[in-house]
Amino acid sequence: MRVLVTTASKHGATREIGTRIGSALGARGHEVEVRCPSEVDTVERYDVIVLGSAVYAGHWQKEARELAQRESDVLAHRPVWLFSSGPVGDPPVPEELPTDGEEIRAAIGALEHHLFTGKIDRGELSLPERAIVRALHVAEGDYRDWDDVDRWAATIAESISSG
Repeated sequence: MRVLVTTASKHGATREIGTRIGSALGARGHEVEVRCPSEVDTVERYDVIVLGSAVYAGHWQKEARELAQRESDVLAHRPVWLFSSGPVGDPPVPEELPTDGEEIRAAIGALEHHLFTGKIDRGELSLPERAIVRALHVAEGDYRDWDDVDRWAATIAESISSG
């Protein structure tokens, strides 16, 4: 299967999740391309799409939303998995799926929308982002659960290998 893993990542942490998913799918024999949404002209040539986005203030990154909208006709006829990355802390906040991702899932009929925890590096944050992190009382750190990422990638690989 030809698989596109495309992630909108502001500081790189979400891109690392996408790269990990792409590696897992490639290890299962699939032909995988990992790209930023801005590098994707069309999804037409792919059999399967994994689309993810970092979430800030409850919203997906603009380039991921625009790709989903621009390619919605094709995405509606392909197996698509969505993921969001963003909740941080212990326990992670916020706990709910971002509205944009759920709207995209409904619009294109994506098979799943998974929520991964994220990473905070205060040195990479803008002043407004730092204020939000302070208000949430969240400590800097990498909250990503790589076992969760690996399990989710294995589920996708199993689904497309048997489908």
